Amino acid sequence: MKRIALLGMPNTGKSTFFNRLTGAGARVGNWPGITVDLLSAKVLLAGSMVEIVDLPGIYNLHGFSDDEQVVRHFLESQAVNGLAVILNATQLDRQLALLLQLKSLKLPLTLVLNMADEAKQMGVKIDLERLSADLGVPVTMISAKYGQGFGSVRTAIETLLHKQPQAIHANTAAFNQDDNIEAELDRIVSDTVTTPITLPPDLSRRLDKVLLHPWLGLPLFFITVFLLFQLVYGIGTPLQDATGWLLDQFKNAILVPALSHAPAALKSFIVEGLFDGVGTVLTFLPIIIVFFMFMAIIEDSGYLARAAYLMDAIMAKMGLDGRSFVMQLMGFGCNVPALMGTRVMRSRALRLLTMMVIPFSLCSARLQVFLFFTTAIFAPRAAAMVMFSLYLMSFLMAFLTAMVWRGKYRSHEPLLLELPPYRFPTFKQLLAQGWQQSGHFIRGASGFIIAGVIIVWALTHYPFDVPPASPTTLAGQLASWMEPIFAPLGVDRLLSVALLFGFIAKEIVIGALAVIYGAGQSNLSGIIASQLDWVQAYSFMLFTLIYTPCLSTVAVLKQESKSNWFTVIAVAWPLGLAWVVSFAFYQGARALGL
Repeated sequence: MKRIALLGMPNTGKSTFFNRLTGAGARVGNWPGITVDLLSAKVLLAGSMVEIVDLPGIYNLHGFSDDEQVVRHFLESQAVNGLAVILNATQLDRQLALLLQLKSLKLPLTLVLNMADEAKQMGVKIDLERLSADLGVPVTMISAKYGQGFGSVRTAIETLLHKQPQAIHANTAAFNQDDNIEAELDRIVSDTVTTPITLPPDLSRRLDKVLLHPWLGLPLFFITVFLLFQLVYGIGTPLQDATGWLLDQFKNAILVPALSHAPAALKSFIVEGLFDGVGTVLTFLPIIIVFFMFMAIIEDSGYLARAAYLMDAIMAKMGLDGRSFVMQLMGFGCNVPALMGTRVMRSRALRLLTMMVIPFSLCSARLQVFLFFTTAIFAPRAAAMVMFSLYLMSFLMAFLTAMVWRGKYRSHEPLLLELPPYRFPTFKQLLAQGWQQSGHFIRGASGFIIAGVIIVWALTHYPFDVPPASPTTLAGQLASWMEPIFAPLGVDRLLSVALLFGFIAKEIVIGALAVIYGAGQSNLSGIIASQLDWVQAYSFMLFTLIYTPCLSTVAVLKQESKSNWFTVIAVAWPLGLAWVVSFAFYQGARALGL
């Protein structure tokens, strides 16, 4: 099959171009010699199916960042029919150097100048014919955001395919030489690009005076993040509830009646195991879609780069950077999309360290557990202080983790940020981004989630002739075995069983307690209050806050890190840390006579 690779610098609209050209029908591919997955899609061009591969954005073909190594390894190991190079039409003086480097690979090229709309607004004029003649490659001008000029692009790619019907390999010797690129770049830009001596004042400059203000910048960012959470959950929660309602209707109206004559064990496995377990994960889907839509606004608008700039100096002391803080804040909504959001980071070590701290964020799932316990155990004024202390503890655990593991996952790459002009993506772009990222999550994590659901169901339901989660089930026996471990934390056997349910999703903890104590939601608060004092309750909440994240989060950790060993560390570390912190609190409180 013929193959075209897309290349360009970050923030040039390459992903938007890819989605426009392919219809966002992308899949994740794995190529020999490449350690990361790359997006690709098949489209009909020049009368045959052509694979379009979206390579990571890079600044320099001869650099040593993770992304630049991925691009080099791909071009060294994979044959292609040509390259489509996407550059920002307003920044050719800085970006044409990449094209000149790519020319030395001796591969067929076509140049696509994106953001024609911004170039027009800024008064940047480009002589396309002369630029094409000087470069010796076809040049087209488009606006990927608005879909302008794509007919010309398709024609240019088809022409390239006709000229090079057979895939060829790059001239790898070119990776070791620059051949006076800087001098040639200066000559070409001076001949072909006319830029106003003084660019007119634009919205970006006016906004940056406020949003990057030394004193106002951070408060405004926190307000923006707060509003983002309000919007995500204001929109996503009703959709999540609606998804849950639809799943319940399907279960009660179709699934349960269809299994009415099935053996009890099979019915329990399908309904209470697979359907309820996987259904719980699927209810996250609306929030994930909405989250990524709003994340696309923050990222594509250019504000994410500015937020990272504001926080970088503080986070650097812990081996992280400004983007790590942004992702940690996003984790307070849901850890899953926050982990997926680390894809904006170029350094693998930085990504791994950030992914290790995100699960400590007090997500909305844990929040439901804490709201129940604080309401049941504490007076209203004390409950507010307890909740505030848990939020502080989540930051403390994240920062402690970063300090401990920064030596192993040390990033030597400085945070290089180009502050792009503010842009607002179209609704179609937002929807495509949310749907594409959510689909990637479901495809990558579904097998791991189903396996985990089956294991937990088996633990809590076997033997089948006893009540679920009772002491005689496998889970009950395991809880009895774990009792010496949890007793020093003030967590009794029944509470430890609930923690097993919490491994799937923390929302399940309250429902599990209702089953374990044999009480409905209305009576559960009174039972918990009579069974636990405030020290036991707080110790249980500390453990719930810190210990192993939910199954969805673990699945994404495995999916994004592509490392079994890292996943083991990311699960074992918070589990051990949770025990130590809860033990210190519970035993210390008892020693003080509390």
